[in-house]
Amino acid sequence: MALLRPSDFESDYMKRKIDEVLAKEARARNRKSIFQNGIKQRSYPAVVRGDEKEYIGFATLPEQVHRKSVKRGFDFTLMVVGETGLGKSTLINSLFLTDLYKDRQPTDPTEKINKTTKIEKRTMEIEEKGVRLRLTVVDTPGFGDALNCEESYRVCEKYIDDQFNKYFQDESGLNRRNIQDNRVHCCLYFIPPYGHGLRQLDIEFMRRLHKKVNLVPVIAKADVLTQKEKKRLKENMMKDIAANQIEIYEFPECDPEEDDEFKRQDAELKASFPFAVIGSNTVLEVAGRRVRGRQYPWGVVEVENQQHCDFVKLRTMLISTHMHDLKDMTQEVQYENFRTQCISQISQMAMKSRTKLKRESQTFGDTGQADKLLQQKDEEIRRMQDMLHQMEEKLRTQQSIDQGHDSVINV
Repeated sequence: MALLRPSDFESDYMKRKIDEVLAKEARARNRKSIFQNGIKQRSYPAVVRGDEKEYIGFATLPEQVHRKSVKRGFDFTLMVVGETGLGKSTLINSLFLTDLYKDRQPTDPTEKINKTTKIEKRTMEIEEKGVRLRLTVVDTPGFGDALNCEESYRVCEKYIDDQFNKYFQDESGLNRRNIQDNRVHCCLYFIPPYGHGLRQLDIEFMRRLHKKVNLVPVIAKADVLTQKEKKRLKENMMKDIAANQIEIYEFPECDPEEDDEFKRQDAELKASFPFAVIGSNTVLEVAGRRVRGRQYPWGVVEVENQQHCDFVKLRTMLISTHMHDLKDMTQEVQYENFRTQCISQISQMAMKSRTKLKRESQTFGDTGQADKLLQQKDEEIRRMQDMLHQMEEKLRTQQSIDQGHDSVINV
């Protein structure tokens, strides 16, 4: 075997350098030949070596979209539904590391006599690493506290429909540039840990709303359950959901090009559904570590310990991995179904009015009277349009008042 001399390495190095210089000159000549004598010439990316081609520039499109999206910010609306005392407010504070309900006053005992479901909307702006999120949390105090709970899910259903209707009107109006999206993108439905499955109230609520919002059922106060009880309750809940044909949020399938770590994480999220969660606003010190948890005589339950509960998995799904998919499902599935129903109803009303007008014109027979009837219909349409404009002005005024109460919190 012949030994290589230092001169051989130097000659190979010089050859590579010469090839690189020639390649740069070829690319420069190719760019220069695009414009010759003031006339644009057609050119193609020149092949430099092997499969390497000249850089065109459209690969920066994702970066452009990223910069524009970060500048505009993101919106997300989360609805939390469940009985009083299941820890809804505590869980929201733990998820977004904030005190969203710091100004809440204790409820007067006289108000508990009338067990009615209310809608409380709170909006705040969170900023993390230069990314702004406008978070809206819709709470439902009083849900399920009355003997007759039929009104509970009607209030939630009406609020979701109202937001769809408002977005549809804004989208159909003249000013479509600054449409504010207040549609509910996800509904966390809290299920109590006692019992052996879903109650009639849970089934009825989810059957009413599963076509209109992304339902994510969670088991509240999971620290009262053992691991076996938790597993059995999850299995019974999924059986009840399947038996009643309830469509809860389904995780999308992973793309083949995703890495193994993401696929493993997605499989763990699917296996842990529905999530059994614990919330806490207290920071404790355990073995030299500061953790969020609950202190008991027998030990400490850590909120972010995956052996204790599924809080980390819920936060990963809701914020880190599937927030955009929840918004896409709201836009492409739930809102499109609502929009299709609205358009079909408008078409049916227009057909009925045309048929009625034609029948009335045939009854009159005289063209002059038919023209008068048409003028009356036009005036009626103008009055309805004026009323619509007044309603839009009131909605804009209410939006400006609501935006004045928003608070900015930096994470």
